[in-house]
Amino acid sequence: MKHVAGILAFGHHLRRLRRARKLTQEALADYAEISRPTVQRMEKGQAAPTLEVLLSLAQVLQVPLRDLVDAPGIVPQE
Repeated sequence: MKHVAGILAFGHHLRRLRRARKLTQEALADYAEISRPTVQRMEKGQAAPTLEVLLSLAQVLQVPLRDLVDAPGIVPQE
């Protein structure tokens, strides 16, 4: 992985958003039409989402795509 810290930061951010909406990993996976292990791996920073998955997650979590991917630590500072 090229940007491990960013992937870990995304995972933490995803978990916070999911919990704020009182969704289980299973519910998020079902609504986003992905597997629960995929959600689990993303939250642990073990997998990076594809654009298709990001769009689906943003829709389910009811946040703009930018808010999903633009959190501290996700995008490296130049």
